[in-house]
Amino acid sequence: MSNETLIIAAVMVGGYLLGSTPFGVISMRLAGAGDPRNIGSGNIGATNVLRSGRKDLALLTLLGDGGKGALAVLGAVLLTRNAPEATRHMMVALAAGSAFLGHLFPVFLRFRGGKGVSTFFGTLLAAAFPVGAAAAATWLVMALLFRISSLAALTAAALAPLFALLAFHSPHAIVLLTLFMGALIFVRHQDNVRRIVKGEEPRIGGGRKPAEPPSPAP
Repeated sequence: MSNETLIIAAVMVGGYLLGSTPFGVISMRLAGAGDPRNIGSGNIGATNVLRSGRKDLALLTLLGDGGKGALAVLGAVLLTRNAPEATRHMMVALAAGSAFLGHLFPVFLRFRGGKGVSTFFGTLLAAAFPVGAAAAATWLVMALLFRISSLAALTAAALAPLFALLAFHSPHAIVLLTLFMGALIFVRHQDNVRRIVKGEEPRIGGGRKPAEPPSPAP
């Protein structure tokens, strides 16, 4: 097995395992605040943790979910510091994409994870800071204007590939990474899109509500 193959395996497996760490579940359980899967939308991300009424736990979840993506990218950078530039870009994109997939399909939660927004920003800020900063600014502006977190995330995800390709002329690997993560964010937000169209999507700071009970088995 070649050295490059070992590095690819390391960045992908390491990135995936980092991404699988469910900071929303961990922070709420350690604080004795329950489980985010039992409140609001049932999602494990920061927006749903906020519905518990614990802003501190929501912040910890946001930083943790973003930080694990950034840490995966840092690991890839360190492992490929002597490699050619194209190889470094590829490894960074693989690490970031693996961390993102880990958050969406975490092995520690039987592959039932979050929607990936915080990890999207964390990986992108670490992998291509100008692109990540532009996407984060997009989220902030949309959130301030409309007070709908999912709409802000979808807008940022849609514009990130354009930022990467047209505004900052990022390497092809980074452009592909933004397309990959952006497409999955839209897939994971299908229910949110339907509620946005109907005008039924909850707004930021809308408070807590119990999770909807599961449908009875046929």
